[in-house]
Amino acid sequence: MVDKNTCIGCGACMSMCPVGAIHFDDNGKAEINPEVCIKCGTCEGVCPVSAITIKKD
Repeated sequence: MVDKNTCIGCGACMSMCPVGAIHFDDNGKAEINPEVCIKCGTCEGVCPVSAITIKKD
């Protein structure tokens, strides 16, 4: 999940995602495609403002 109020649109998450599950919306905020995401946590770890939280089932 991406906290849109916290996301600064830096692109760190998208560049590090090993499966290409992250894109940016029209407002420049990250979005994660849950159908592609493998919940590895890489994006969560590289986000400089802690805007991403991965919920592991």
